[in-house]
Parts: sequence; structure tokens; C-alpha cells
Amino acid sequence: MTKTEAERLEALWAGDFGNDYVDRNIRAYDERGPFWQSLLEKLAPESVLEVGSNVGGNLQWIARVVAPERVTGVDVNQKALQTLRSRVPGVQTVWSAARDLPFDNRSFDLVFTMGVLIHQPDESLPAVMDEMVRVADRYVLCGEYYDEDTVEVAYRGHEGALFRRDYGGIFAMRYPELLLVQRGHLGADEGFDDVTWWLFERA
Repeated sequence: MTKTEAERLEALWAGDFGNDYVDRNIRAYDERGPFWQSLLEKLAPESVLEVGSNVGGNLQWIARVVAPERVTGVDVNQKALQTLRSRVPGVQTVWSAARDLPFDNRSFDLVFTMGVLIHQPDESLPAVMDEMVRVADRYVLCGEYYDEDTVEVAYRGHEGALFRRDYGGIFAMRYPELLLVQRGHLGADEGFDDVTWWLFERA
């Protein structure tokens, strides 16, 4: 059976390529605390889900504001989840593809991605977004590489593995029940890599 493009990329991130990413970025998140603390103080979520949590670079800060047992990270890479459990004790870790989340509808106050939708091919992006909105009770946030059009970017020798898009615009058009609350940019000073972020709230 031929793998779909989504399955090919999930296997890529679940294997050695994803393991190398874990090792390469383990110390890349030390400046992100102020962003998350400021945002969470405004939103006051009681439960948070990160889709594509990797080693917990975001969740390590979130679990300082939200009770760790109410914080969940989903990823397809087992090494990343194991590292997350050791780095951020008490958080919930779940192995799952982003396009088929094993949670009930509206299970989390805040559902977000940071640099994950950029790795979704056209065929799976709508399903991942659908799942994020389905399991979000109030807020949906994404932080991704922005472009007005869909632009593929070469990524470490792999084709179809990274895309710049207007992710906020796609959310707004696809889900009229979501209202844009805030949009911003995160750069190196905040511990991010030229990320545009959008925060939506259910109407």
C-alpha cells in the first residue's frame, strides 16, 4: 500500500529525523517564558493542549501557570514524549497523529501549535485544523511561518516538509465560529524563529 503524504511525513518525524530534531533543539526554548506568562495571565485557561509538543519547550513554561496535570502534549515522536515527561513532570503525554486526536469534543480551554502546521502537507492540513477546533472549548492559537500564499520551503533535504502560509487567514475562513482576538510576531529575542501567531476565541 502506498503511503499518503501525511503518513510519509508522520513517519519521518516519528523516526531518526525526528529524533535528531529533539537532540538539536533541546536547549532552544529558554527565552519563551515571558510570552507564555503574559498570554496565560490574560486567558486564564484551566486546561491546555499543545499539538506537536516535542520536548516541551512551550509546555515547560505553561506548566508553571496551569496545573501540570491539566497540561497535555501530543506528538508522534516517542523520544520527544519521553524527554517531555522527564523535563516537565506531571504533564500528560499522548502519542498521536495531529489529524486524529484521541480527545472528546471541547476537552481543553486552549489548544495550540507552535511551528507544527508548517509541516503539514495540503492533504492533511484541514484535518489537523479541524481536530484543533473540535477539541478546543474556548481558545485556538497557532504560531507559524507566515506568507500571503502557500510557499514550500526546502527543509533539510526533504520535499513537502515545510510550508509558509497565511494560517490565521485559513482558520478565519474555515471556522466562522472563531473570532480573531490577537495577532503578533515572535522573533529571536523571545526565543522563536520569525513566527507569526494568531489567537482565536469561540464566538
